[in-house]
Amino acid sequence: MGININRVSLAGLVVALGIIYGDIGTSPLYVFKAIVGGNPISDLLVIGGISCIIWTLTLQTTVKYVILTLRADNKGEGGIFSLYALVRRHAKWTVIFGMIGGAALLADGIITPPITVTSAIEGLRTLEVFKDLSQLTIVKIVLTIITGLFIMQQFGTVSIGRMFGPIMVLWFSMLGILGISHIADDLSIFKAFSPHYAIELLTTYPKGFLILGAVFLCTTGAEALYSDLGHCGKGNIRVSWIFVKSCLILNYLGQGAWLLTQKGQIIPKDQNPFFTIMPEWFIIFGVLIATLASIIASQALISGSFTLIAEAMRLNLWPKMRVNYPTEMRGQLYIPGINTMLFVGCAAIVLIFQESSHMEAAYGLSITICMLMTSCLFAFYLYTKRVWIGWILLYLVVYFSIEFSFLFANLVKFMHGGYVTVIVAGALFLVMIVWFKSRKIKNRYVEFVRLEDYLPIIQELSNDTSIPKYATHLVYMSSADNPKEIEHKIIYSILNKKPKRADIYWFVHVDVVDEPYLSEYSVQTIIPNEVIRVEFRLGFKVEQRINLMFRMVVEDMVRNKEVNITSRYESLSKNNVVGDFQFIVMEKFLSHDNDLPLYERMIMKMYFFLKKISLSEERGFGLDSSYVTIEKYPLVVAPVTNLQLRRIIH
Repeated sequence: MGININRVSLAGLVVALGIIYGDIGTSPLYVFKAIVGGNPISDLLVIGGISCIIWTLTLQTTVKYVILTLRADNKGEGGIFSLYALVRRHAKWTVIFGMIGGAALLADGIITPPITVTSAIEGLRTLEVFKDLSQLTIVKIVLTIITGLFIMQQFGTVSIGRMFGPIMVLWFSMLGILGISHIADDLSIFKAFSPHYAIELLTTYPKGFLILGAVFLCTTGAEALYSDLGHCGKGNIRVSWIFVKSCLILNYLGQGAWLLTQKGQIIPKDQNPFFTIMPEWFIIFGVLIATLASIIASQALISGSFTLIAEAMRLNLWPKMRVNYPTEMRGQLYIPGINTMLFVGCAAIVLIFQESSHMEAAYGLSITICMLMTSCLFAFYLYTKRVWIGWILLYLVVYFSIEFSFLFANLVKFMHGGYVTVIVAGALFLVMIVWFKSRKIKNRYVEFVRLEDYLPIIQELSNDTSIPKYATHLVYMSSADNPKEIEHKIIYSILNKKPKRADIYWFVHVDVVDEPYLSEYSVQTIIPNEVIRVEFRLGFKVEQRINLMFRMVVEDMVRNKEVNITSRYESLSKNNVVGDFQFIVMEKFLSHDNDLPLYERMIMKMYFFLKKISLSEERGFGLDSSYVTIEKYPLVVAPVTNLQLRRIIH
């Protein structure tokens, strides 16, 4: 795009509108409809409802996210996993907040496309000519739009992405103008700026507290705002939010003023105040712009889900999956497996709930959980920055009060569809916890030995001409953080499991660091031209293309005359032919010689099932399979100790 995201510019602001505010920007489509529900219109319901919206947008979106949470940027990147990466070295237990928040955010991504697109298409019924449009027809139109959206993902979104900004400028301008055109219907609507009416609605209106569940829908996109920090930059987000918030509040005021002219009436279920305040001649354009805005909102969530999973994979919280890069644009990626999962989820939501009013019941429950996790991580981040404990406690008291109120209000939705997103979030969390815990169990087994103890025998093996040469260059992927150590299984593979004679042994270690886009390496020559260790330090957003990176390292070392990669075979050596490289990747399987507790046995069984359906080790590291040998070795985590065996003598 060629935009310096750290500088506020007109282009940057337009891009921010296109990428970030889709979800929160399309909320006027369904928020007021959900608040009014089947209740008769009254001053308290309308003015109190708008007061709740204004103060939710102010406290939750403006103060918590735009002012405070955006400060926690990880080298320009945001989002729950970036926040976790900032604090994880201070406390291991923070991973649980990251996993719950990530799973909840993904689950919510499944319901946003259906509710926004369905609300937009249902607006057609406001037109006289379409007033008898059947729900089945609407479902078919919504499914067609959503199917097209998911098919497009594989081609990248740069070309259509350029249109997103201008369309969203048009959308927010439309929201503001529509609102202004109706505010004069009843000027008492301005009372809504006083929080007194919000408190009165929640405390005195029958089941008023439960209205919070509908109010919460106005701020569901706030988490996405933080996740997209890396795409737009802090300044562009903060400045564009002033315009976005103004347009949103104007629209809500306009809807409210019009509703006050309908006092005592019950708004029919198929009538949406958002479309009702439009002039008859404009409705068809309004529906079209609303549909485009809802597609943009859906696109932002789908892209966000891909980024979230890619980060989880690098942080070892998710099984390795195939990642494609459809364009050269930084951060643009496509994960076919996640695309399919989201599509199936979205289609199922449309078919199960059909009407947007039914989807409102399922919407918002899981995102409150995500927001609570962000609050916990951000409070801990403030603690690591030595912020005065009084401020941290104030932050927690304020936001726990708000978010737990929203959570309890949303829990009522559980039986009306909220269980869908909770089940999805639960399943996603299960995958993360299994992947994380199994790694901890496996690490109990991994035995490291001192490399220097084995160097003499490796040297002897390398010079032993009685053993046929396995490869000129033998490359092992090592998980040893300490450069003086090596896994015992690698030594066993070189010396015992069919001795592998090579001219040069390379040990390659990948360290995933907390900086998002770091990409550097170091080389340690243990024995010149015989044993070399290469360590890559890659950010959690960097694709691990080890095949390519390793080749660059070797070329660099050859240029600096640090290594001689010419084949040692006489005929090839005198003709300067480069020797062959062979990668060895160790693949684990669960040995029968294990005596694990039931809980750990279940974790390991699920781990190996996930491993079977996920990307193989060599493809996860981006290695060329023609140069890779897979060696299977048994994973003996807890050897059986109580086996009774007695010898008998004849």
